[in-house]
Amino acid sequence: MSDKTPIIVWFRRDLRLSDHPALSAAVEAGRPLIPVYIHDPDADDPWPTGAAGRWWLRHSLAHLADALAAWGAPLLLRQGPEAATLADLAASCGARAVFCNQVAEPWRQAQDIAVSESLARRGVGMAFFSGSVLFDPERLMAGRERPWAIFAPFWRRCLSLPPPNRPLPVPSAPATPPGPAALSGPSPHALLDAWRLVPERPGGWDGLAAAWTPGEAAAQARLSAFLDDTASDYQQQRDRVDRPGTSCLSPSLHWGELSVRQVWHAVSDSLEREPDGGADDASRRAFLRQLGWREFSTHLLHHAPELPSRPLNPRFGAFPSQSDPNALAAWQQGRTGYPLVDAAMRQMRETGWMHNRLRMVAASFLVKHLLVPWQDGAAWFWDGLVDADLANNSASWQWVAGCGTDAAPFFRIFNPVLQGRRFDPEGALVRRFVPELASLAAAHLHEPWRVGRGTPPLQYPPPLVDHSWARQRALAAFRSLRPEAESESL
Repeated sequence: MSDKTPIIVWFRRDLRLSDHPALSAAVEAGRPLIPVYIHDPDADDPWPTGAAGRWWLRHSLAHLADALAAWGAPLLLRQGPEAATLADLAASCGARAVFCNQVAEPWRQAQDIAVSESLARRGVGMAFFSGSVLFDPERLMAGRERPWAIFAPFWRRCLSLPPPNRPLPVPSAPATPPGPAALSGPSPHALLDAWRLVPERPGGWDGLAAAWTPGEAAAQARLSAFLDDTASDYQQQRDRVDRPGTSCLSPSLHWGELSVRQVWHAVSDSLEREPDGGADDASRRAFLRQLGWREFSTHLLHHAPELPSRPLNPRFGAFPSQSDPNALAAWQQGRTGYPLVDAAMRQMRETGWMHNRLRMVAASFLVKHLLVPWQDGAAWFWDGLVDADLANNSASWQWVAGCGTDAAPFFRIFNPVLQGRRFDPEGALVRRFVPELASLAAAHLHEPWRVGRGTPPLQYPPPLVDHSWARQRALAAFRSLRPEAESESL
């Protein structure tokens, strides 16, 4: 007699139906499916989801619930400790198996082991599937004693391996629906309202709602638009902060509305269709390299769980950072007196996102102009970005701060005026997010303190620090660690 007990499919950061290995395996088993998402507000999580991320999660879950209902297996929402909640659900519906996709963070994997062991004691098995990375970490480590520490050879190793598996299609609807007892309770939308995932904040969340549509369908549409409109010019346009030159797929990748395999193969397939070897080819390969940085960040976090809190280069443990609450607050509020930095910080506040070039400039300013610890900036980004991915956020901050394994040299100090002139030459981004400067000519927009006499006073603060002075102070701080350091001009 065939086994017809239900399979619980536990959704986490994989809020999609396509290329969902756990869901596809459960459908293939031919048994009733019970999709569930568990919210545990009291979980012992060292990095609970930030405010902007919770906004995205709430709306993405609503889209997932609608998609699963239309597909034929309504989503259950449950609140409480994961192991106990899964055990209670299994007992109530007679399930003896839980299928789920792995999550990359090392402490999340440790928690998964604890959940699996707890369920096993109750006669419920767990099956884990890989769906969050392109390349198997064990294959990347083959023949090595130490993890990869430099991106370029890491990426060459990735490209030497067989390509990632093709993404899975949305599976056929489950053959046998679950019994009514398993589906009892309030509707997902009512529960999402009751959970109050989104915190209140002054000004509300209208800016995020205007900028984004979470969910798998919208993510697929953004991927298609990127391939049609932007990918061919990605290498030339990706640093221009005043133009839509990037994919804007990072929130959907973080929340698993798209799998990284789907993005990889969509871009790779476009290379095969248009193998001209010219600028289009180079642009698409440059984008794939950005997916490689995402893989590298995950690799670093996997092998160095301290990545979000401690410099990977131990020499920087003695760096003379300064705790300056006033400077940190001015940076957070976009009131530094440097228009490009302030536009970046206000863009994040309004939209929950920031262009990658702006992330580098804003991070460099905090760490090097103000000497504020990079951990304070990483924590602010973690709370304010809808795409706040712990591995990528932490590795990128360490890269800018010069304290990671594969870091930009600390003496590479971005000049926010020159960066503004180069990547926002007409000031379109600054005019949008720093409207008190909108009337200035482009020649003055990135250094408004040079506006001549007779100009009406601006409602804009003077620079927190002089760039040249701050640069010399930062270099002196760095030389206290590395006397041989040399300056690099940007």
